[in-house]
Amino acid sequence: MASGFFALLDDISALVKASAASLDDVPAQVAKTTSKVSGIVIDDTAVTPKYVVGLDPSRELAIIFSIAKKSLVNKLFILSPAALLLGYFAPWAITPILMAGGAYLCFEGYEKLHAMFSKPHQVEVETKDLKVITPEELEKERVTGAVRTDIILSAEIMAIAYSQVTGQPILNQIVVMLAVAVFITVAVYGFVGLIVKADDIGTHLTQAKFPPMVQKFGRGLVKFMPRFLSILSVVGTFAMLWVGAEIIAHGIPFTSHLLHDLENALARMPAVAWIAKALACAVGGIIIGFIVEKIVLGVKLLLPKKNKS
Repeated sequence: MASGFFALLDDISALVKASAASLDDVPAQVAKTTSKVSGIVIDDTAVTPKYVVGLDPSRELAIIFSIAKKSLVNKLFILSPAALLLGYFAPWAITPILMAGGAYLCFEGYEKLHAMFSKPHQVEVETKDLKVITPEELEKERVTGAVRTDIILSAEIMAIAYSQVTGQPILNQIVVMLAVAVFITVAVYGFVGLIVKADDIGTHLTQAKFPPMVQKFGRGLVKFMPRFLSILSVVGTFAMLWVGAEIIAHGIPFTSHLLHDLENALARMPAVAWIAKALACAVGGIIIGFIVEKIVLGVKLLLPKKNKS
């Protein structure tokens, strides 16, 4: 009886040691997973600041915190469990879902690219259709819109995160998924908060109580931020196209092999290999986005139109 008890303790001890050894790899796995979703993270960072434009500056950080909180809840309690359950009961569905998400990213990226190069057009709006909303209602509307966009990007992030830990012990999967969720949410919205308040920081530094060099830096920061946001928007669009197409490419054996061959051909020049791969994927993303847009327009034409009363 005693020998059986001690044997059980040995088994538990071995299991704990194995789990501890496995958990030692978690930081490396989190770093690897984070690098895989960098494109989506850049896009998430580029998209979010627009939701606080035109709102009370004193409420900017509170709004960003509200969006971040909802984003984290979605990742921790909805998307991560959904990915783990799907991976356990229907692992075959992971790749198609990732590819569908990739197609959506390409579509969104193409739409943004098209908007950049299209001439702005005026839209006539009837005065009777306009409604006056309070600042509180506008804030709530902006937060809802931001969370709606975020949940799509977050779903893609968590799906990619899960794809990096398939085959790992369940404890590893859970820890990595939760760590990625927390790290990315804090990083994205912390950076967004810094971006949004950067012009206020710059304005504060221009006060006479600061040394001339600090004042000059403050003025430079105020002038630089609009340009930085424009650059970030372009980078975010490129990232959507590149990441979306790469996700789809990895789901198709032929294109996956092509990307692998491209990397091997330029293996001696890692930076060139990365740029070539990113550009190839971005071009592919534009093509995919164009096709998806035409499909969406075709479906809209087939749907019955609502009669305006």
